[in-house]
Amino acid sequence: MFINYFKLTSAIIYLFVIVHFTMTDAPDEFDKLYKQIRDGQISKDEAVPKLKAIADELTAYCKSKGAENIPNSEWVFPLKGYGAEAIGGTNGSGYITAGYDFFDGNRHGGHPAHDIFIHDRNQDCIDDYAGAPVDVLSMSGGVVVSLEKEWDSNSDLRGGKYVIIYDPFSNALFYYAHNNMVTVNIGDIVKPGEKIAEVGRSGLNAFKKRSPTHLHISFFAINDGDIKPDNIYRDLLNAKRN
Repeated sequence: MFINYFKLTSAIIYLFVIVHFTMTDAPDEFDKLYKQIRDGQISKDEAVPKLKAIADELTAYCKSKGAENIPNSEWVFPLKGYGAEAIGGTNGSGYITAGYDFFDGNRHGGHPAHDIFIHDRNQDCIDDYAGAPVDVLSMSGGVVVSLEKEWDSNSDLRGGKYVIIYDPFSNALFYYAHNNMVTVNIGDIVKPGEKIAEVGRSGLNAFKKRSPTHLHISFFAINDGDIKPDNIYRDLLNAKRN
């Protein structure tokens, strides 16, 4: 009886350690997997089951860190001092899903995103009126699960310096790209309106003179390990200004 009890206790402790280790590493696990997808190092068939497992771990991670499930009614416009008038296109027409697959990584087609432009005629990443960089704010609550803080003009990385945040309320990812500076780290818990970066011109096409300085923001819903873009234009229109 003693031996059985000892074995059972040992098994429970072992299981707790494995689960705890996995949960606390969830943001790093996502970052590694995302970069494999981004760089074409893993197939969709291989990536989907891994993403399904990591999504569950991310939910547990957020709970363990006290992250709140914040509804979209509390979301904040992602550029400080700006509002919906800065969104490119007409009535959200810049959002194009045709040819897009998340698992195509850096070689994807389409543009399932909204570009939000700042006042920067000389393209120095400084707001022409405020005379200062423009803060990128997290729209939602959640946890930082991937980012890139380094980029140079010889890189073909389209997003440049980016941040990805997992929102447990909507079980989705927010992708903020072309930043000049990233100010958060993987595993950080964020709330709506919290600074995560500064608007920049990093990325293969965003760096070019023909591209006005802007934030590229995408929203991706997670469903059983698959990831699909969703249009948050209405949410941007209704978001609180900061």
